[in-house]
Amino acid sequence: MSNQKIITFDSLSLQEFDSEAELIPLLTPEDEEEMANEELPSSLPILPLRNTVLFPGVVIPITAGRDKSIKLINEANAGNKIIGVVAQRNEEDEDPSPNEINQIGTVARILRVLKMPDGNITVILQGKKRFEIDEVISETPYISAKIKEVPEKRPGSHDTEFSAIVESVKELAIQIIKESPNIPTEATFAIKNIESQSFLINFVSSNMNLTVEEKQNLLMMSVLKERALETLRYMNVELQKLELKNDIQSKVRFDLDQQQREYFLHQQMKTIQEELGGVSNEQEFEEMRSRSKAKKWDEKTSKHFEKEFSKFQRMNPQAPDFGIQRNYLDLFLDLPWTKFSKDNFDLKHAQKVLDRDHFGLEDVKKRMIEHLAVLKLRNDMKSPIICLTGPPGVGKTSIGKSVAEALGREYVRISLGGLRDEAEIRGHRKTYIGAMPGRIIQSIKKAGTSNPVFILDEIDKLSVSNQGDPSSALLEVLDPEQNNAFYDNFLEMGYDLSKVMFIATSNTMSTIQPALKDRMEVIKMSGYTTEEKVEIAKQHLFPKQLKEHGLTSKDLTIGKKELEKIVEGYTRESGVRSLEQKIAQVIRNAAKSVAMEEEYNKKVTGEDIVKVLGAPKLERDKAEGNDVAGVVTGLAWTSVGGDILFIESLISKGKGALTLTGNLGVVMKESATIALEYIKANAELFGLNQDVLSKYNIHLHVPEGATPKDGPSAGIAMLTSLVSLLTQRKIKKGLAMTGEITLRGKVLPVGGIKEKILAAKRANIKEIILCHENKSDIEEIKSDYLDGLTFHYVKEMSEVIDLALTNQKVKNAKVLD
Repeated sequence: MSNQKIITFDSLSLQEFDSEAELIPLLTPEDEEEMANEELPSSLPILPLRNTVLFPGVVIPITAGRDKSIKLINEANAGNKIIGVVAQRNEEDEDPSPNEINQIGTVARILRVLKMPDGNITVILQGKKRFEIDEVISETPYISAKIKEVPEKRPGSHDTEFSAIVESVKELAIQIIKESPNIPTEATFAIKNIESQSFLINFVSSNMNLTVEEKQNLLMMSVLKERALETLRYMNVELQKLELKNDIQSKVRFDLDQQQREYFLHQQMKTIQEELGGVSNEQEFEEMRSRSKAKKWDEKTSKHFEKEFSKFQRMNPQAPDFGIQRNYLDLFLDLPWTKFSKDNFDLKHAQKVLDRDHFGLEDVKKRMIEHLAVLKLRNDMKSPIICLTGPPGVGKTSIGKSVAEALGREYVRISLGGLRDEAEIRGHRKTYIGAMPGRIIQSIKKAGTSNPVFILDEIDKLSVSNQGDPSSALLEVLDPEQNNAFYDNFLEMGYDLSKVMFIATSNTMSTIQPALKDRMEVIKMSGYTTEEKVEIAKQHLFPKQLKEHGLTSKDLTIGKKELEKIVEGYTRESGVRSLEQKIAQVIRNAAKSVAMEEEYNKKVTGEDIVKVLGAPKLERDKAEGNDVAGVVTGLAWTSVGGDILFIESLISKGKGALTLTGNLGVVMKESATIALEYIKANAELFGLNQDVLSKYNIHLHVPEGATPKDGPSAGIAMLTSLVSLLTQRKIKKGLAMTGEITLRGKVLPVGGIKEKILAAKRANIKEIILCHENKSDIEEIKSDYLDGLTFHYVKEMSEVIDLALTNQKVKNAKVLD
């Protein structure tokens, strides 16, 4: 290669520009003729190449890292510098065997060997002639083989078609250099200066962006004209890619920040895929498509999904709406549109489940069994919308689980306490970033069926804010005539909630707006009696706490008498939450003794209770005697159940003023004023002197002044207290009363009767005065609660005075003149 020409361009590759490439020598026709006349040796050491193919006449750098390859190169470089180069079939093979390399390769001459700092070596090779492995001689320390030359069939010098192909190759190469921003334009001169036709084809083939397999196929073509045509075809594809890429770049050419750069790359990918007839995110689309086919939607729902799905397919993955649309379609596919759990119509089983989990609560159980019975007779009945209202701890929320088990339905619950955003119920519109469906639709998705038992907990504690009124949003949810097409802003379609059994819970109905209250079937759950609490503790709470504390009935037992002591002395509630906490405290004390192997009573005694819980703190109020004028026992309703209260009055000389104390509310103060004015207007009826009323001041007090009190139900008790005070007559022993009064002396009905009756029983009251209209409330109460009580129903205040006051004067009666 004496006439070899050296050019100074950094790279003549049609691929990416490498600034650190070695200088590349170009072959002249004379060099090629000299190379063609060289005789090949009969055998050669074989160097497998991992990721490239060497063509005759082409110079390439190779980095060798395998021990066999380094040894081969070093020995050949020290000898005649001639080796055989073949491409291995699988790039991943670290030590390819003779069967794992191609049979046709190129004889190469080592031009230069460079040692790298990492121990690898870089060798610059120049291809000479093609050869074929005839027989493998040895495999150690590297592969050696006998070879034979593979002759190349070249066209004649006057073949005009071949000349035209070569010219086309040269022109396309120049065009590619111009279109590619990564190849310097000086490379055009190098292409023009290549005189040898075969070298031009080999040079272009070697530097095109092809796979190893495609390059190997080119090398194996013995007919030069065919190789030139195949090279031309590959060049056309590469030129089209470059033009398309440049076309995309011209459309989106502006200063790109990181986000815009990612968008640009995705846009390129999308355009290329569309040109090739494909779409992006194909796997995700196909998965959604297959899931949608399994759904049993009606025509309207199916059309809506198809419309939204088509929109999703056209979206750019980098667009903000892409994630929202994906979430929307996922929700659409996850919702159980036509999936319903099968109801268990075994009424005896349902009754057994309800009785097992809850003691009492007969009204609720009866309503559930009635619904199940009707559903058994008529399958398409709409589910009821029930509101359980009552004091805390009576089992409103927990009964929902039992109902779900009894019916064989799924159970979901959402807490509405403190909820103040309408979007929590109806969801957000998809136009917002981070939009999501409302909690109703989310819970239906979680349930996996369209007919779960759905608990709306603490519905009375919804609040209003500038973000809307959630209780108004619930109007549609809880209306049996509307909820068959509940509209969620995110879902943008009506969803059928008519088969869902909604059970709302509340502590009071007063804070629920009337329109919402009207849509629900209200079932009142009053507090438990002491006897009921003892039974609940015995059957449910004590065994439950034993299990939670790792004990068994062999380790600890408790009698009803001791449970009653805990109920009466340490809890003051309608429910059983505090009772469960106290029982847990007693069991923990026993668990500590078991763990520390200490002696303890396996049967809980009264002394054990006092030792663990301290002295009784909440002994119930008992009815007081009748030795003092003006002291009357009233009945009150509180959020934790019923209670008794005492009305006390005192008279002193003055100018007829009325003083009220005891932290009384406005309504209660008005009741006291009405009572006094009624007495003044009807003084003669009670045997009183009008002058006396103007000479004495009256002070009316309700004890426990730290506790706020209000309401009209103490009206008759206040009037009785004042009449007793002014006449100094005794009040009948063991008597309590509740009722509102008017200026005309009428007695009006009041609420909370059951709780008040229970409070009266706890206080050993024997007789109770009520308005005659409250008789219906008494008839609804179980007879067990009424044992030992006598009821007097009245219409007028005069009847109350006749029943409540005796003709006997109190001890040390005052003389009023």
